[in-house]
Amino acid sequence: MAAIILLVASCGKTEQNPLLSNFDTPHQTPPFGKIKAEHYEPAFDVAIEEAKKEVEQIASSKETPTFENTIVALDNIGEKMNAISGIFFNLNACLTDSLMQDIAQNVSPKLTSFSHAIYMNPQLFERVKQVHEQKATLNLNQEQAMLLENTWKAFIDGGANLEGADRERFKEISIELGKLSLTFDKNELAETNAFELHVTDEKDLSGLPEGAKEMAAMTAKQRGKEGWIFTLHYPSMGPLMKYADNRTLREKMYRANSTRAYKDNEYNNEEVVKKITALRLEKAKLMGYPTYANYALTDRMANTPEIVNNFISELHEASYPYALKDKKEVEDFARKAGLKGELQRWDWSYYSNKLMQEKYALDDEMLKPYFKLENVQKGVFDLATRLYGITFKEVNNIPLYHPEVKTYEVYDNDGSFLAVLYTDFFPRESKGGGAWMTQFRGQKMVDGKDQRPLVSLVMNFTKPTDTKPSLLTFNEVTTFLHEFGHALHGMFSKCTYGSTSMDGVSRDFVELPSQFMENYALEKEWLDTWAVHYQTGEKIPQEYIDKIKKSSNFQAGYASDRQLSFGMVDMAWHTITEPVTEPLADFEQRAMGKTEIMPLVKGSAFSPAFGHIFAGGYAAGYYGYKWAEVLDADAFSLFKQNGIFDKATAESFRRNVLEKGASENPMTLYKRFRGQEPTVDALLERSGLK
Repeated sequence: MAAIILLVASCGKTEQNPLLSNFDTPHQTPPFGKIKAEHYEPAFDVAIEEAKKEVEQIASSKETPTFENTIVALDNIGEKMNAISGIFFNLNACLTDSLMQDIAQNVSPKLTSFSHAIYMNPQLFERVKQVHEQKATLNLNQEQAMLLENTWKAFIDGGANLEGADRERFKEISIELGKLSLTFDKNELAETNAFELHVTDEKDLSGLPEGAKEMAAMTAKQRGKEGWIFTLHYPSMGPLMKYADNRTLREKMYRANSTRAYKDNEYNNEEVVKKITALRLEKAKLMGYPTYANYALTDRMANTPEIVNNFISELHEASYPYALKDKKEVEDFARKAGLKGELQRWDWSYYSNKLMQEKYALDDEMLKPYFKLENVQKGVFDLATRLYGITFKEVNNIPLYHPEVKTYEVYDNDGSFLAVLYTDFFPRESKGGGAWMTQFRGQKMVDGKDQRPLVSLVMNFTKPTDTKPSLLTFNEVTTFLHEFGHALHGMFSKCTYGSTSMDGVSRDFVELPSQFMENYALEKEWLDTWAVHYQTGEKIPQEYIDKIKKSSNFQAGYASDRQLSFGMVDMAWHTITEPVTEPLADFEQRAMGKTEIMPLVKGSAFSPAFGHIFAGGYAAGYYGYKWAEVLDADAFSLFKQNGIFDKATAESFRRNVLEKGASENPMTLYKRFRGQEPTVDALLERSGLK
């Protein structure tokens, strides 16, 4: 299709909209240096109109509907629109401002309306229906059959069978949900950025490592203030909660974090959450389902709420007794250390860390000098090379969206180009919290050629200071491995269609590659290859590696039940049968009360900042993290059996899981790799809960 050119007014002169031109850049990467905020909305408008014409051409075709002229043609609709979306929404997550957020609010309903123009087009639905009815006679391969089934299901779930008032209401709900998710995200980010804990007396910083104090001093200086400033970004908040002897400061930080977007101000997300869940329920009922979870789970490995809730309950029953033991151990330790009164939530990290030091003589501050970010990255890249033979070449000719971003060309074991990888490691006010992998462009076949993906890793790691490089905690090392596992899933994709590549992978299978990679953080053979002291070059001592291994299941019961509690709350919100009217905090406690082992903190709740399910794609899917833990524990046990760097096992994992995206049923893919269905036994044994 020929490039579309749009002229827009900018800075008093006319210029070409770079989003609507062919990208004349290496690997057709986005030309970030040329893209301005005012380019997005006009570009979306043009691209959406062009995509609508493509829809109409398919729907009004006089040709007999076939797999190619209907199903494949639909999969190829809106190339330019999808490219613009990939750029805009990724940047809105990691380089946003009020203008970008306003554009998102304007664009979101337009994209939703376009979706309705596809799924609620009766002529188009009739053509899809005719092809679907012939599926038994079409002689399709596995990926084609999956595309056909997914397309059919997308039309059904998209309201194709609705009529009259129900159809119009479905459209209204979808548009409103898109806006509310953006509002949720905006409020959560605003609340995160609004808080600062300003300390002016150095005595209040007793217990904090020098690196944490230096980072806080640097933050204060950047904000034009004396002393030290701590924020709700984890690299700042985490050390304070873990090390600060000043209990009052820990309590202030905890309360600020646990009330994000739940305070009595304009950024309160309580009503947003209730509206989102009420609208999701109404949408599900329009589609004939009793709850939103019933509607959302139909294409998952765990495809009913009953399966999910039974899975959560089984793991909770295994975890809870150990969680109680973990709590008692910390409580007893804290009392011996002088704690008066009840152990509170702002005490947990502080006393747990001291207990860990006593039991294992291990602490993040001991390990961080061996986890220099550049060394961790080299270790992770080299691990991929050792397993799969791929290589990474840093390049400086690919446009960047921020000066801190770096880019790499990734090459396969035969020297062929595999992907572009962007890395964006450090927190900033324009970036959401947490860590994630995303794609500016996914993999698929285009005009017979393999379109390779543009993959991005976005983190919020500890920043360098004036005197130290970025030194990661052990948890940050595992986070790197986790997100890099997602990146491999994207980079290795070898699918024909966009809908069957990585973007189509079910939520309870997509976490397998990421959590699988975390296993290497506990392997001496891997740590020995890269973990050296950033000043002396000395290898990480064997005793430290032994301590990491011995402490790997420290408080495993507590950690497991805490993760399960998030899944319980997610499922509770999405199995309601009537809109929630009770206070949000009360609803949460009813959902997860059986996991609670600590005193409640009045006024706190995590749903208002639970972006995974209210602004991301994990609604009725957060259990997927624990589900994938079962898969990854079972999968890694095969590597332990054959050797953690065994190339034959790695090749099988690549060919049967990483390359396949959503081209086949996930359990079929897993069994082809593993030779059996997984059970929870491997996870319970690995975690010391059996």
